[in-house]
Amino acid sequence: MASATILTIGNELVSGDVANTNAAWLARRLEALGVTVDLMAALQDEIDAIAEFVRHYAPRSDYLLVTGGLGGTPDDLTREAIAAAFEVGQEEVRELAATLRGRFPWDPEYAARWAALPAGSRPLENPLGGAPGFALENVYVLPGLPAEMEAMFLTLEDELRAERPIGSWRRRYRTGESRIVAVLVEAGERFPDVLVGSYPSFSGGSSEVEVVVKSSNEDELEAAVAWIEGALEAVVRPY
Repeated sequence: MASATILTIGNELVSGDVANTNAAWLARRLEALGVTVDLMAALQDEIDAIAEFVRHYAPRSDYLLVTGGLGGTPDDLTREAIAAAFEVGQEEVRELAATLRGRFPWDPEYAARWAALPAGSRPLENPLGGAPGFALENVYVLPGLPAEMEAMFLTLEDELRAERPIGSWRRRYRTGESRIVAVLVEAGERFPDVLVGSYPSFSGGSSEVEVVVKSSNEDELEAAVAWIEGALEAVVRPY
């Protein structure tokens, strides 16, 4: 099964000034493509910290997806950080720079900065914005603005798609986890290719648990769901 790491970059994310919606959106889309996410992280706009993270985690995942830091302000340092991670310089992609100058005639040299990519990078078109993304080996760098990031990711889906998608089943039960934990444990033992999760919540003075089952093995998922439904309904009633 293919795996991915997600790195979101920005002082505003680490401080909590901006909600980190990109990581959750990417995780859901990757799962639909059959790619499991092993790790999500957020870092400040610091070249050394980003470079160290990329050097450590890129070899440990099939894909490392990075978002943020591609604009032209002083805190947009992702291009420099990825170049440092791969120990390469930055080179202006001439055709890309010319295109950017043409698209932004009111400030062409500002826009052309976005074409200074780490040597060996493949530019990724930004369908909704200015700054392009880029790919270098298994590292994919996307914009931080959610609309731009999502539009760019959709152009990459076929490239990232795994052989088998990850299917899922979920159902809510009015109960506490302690009443169903034995069923969940046995399900994990019976169906090792299936991931079983439980997510409790509390409202109106009562406890609820959402049970979620996931697997890229369609037959195993179907068998696990059938067994879990029967086992849980013998203990509690679903909504």
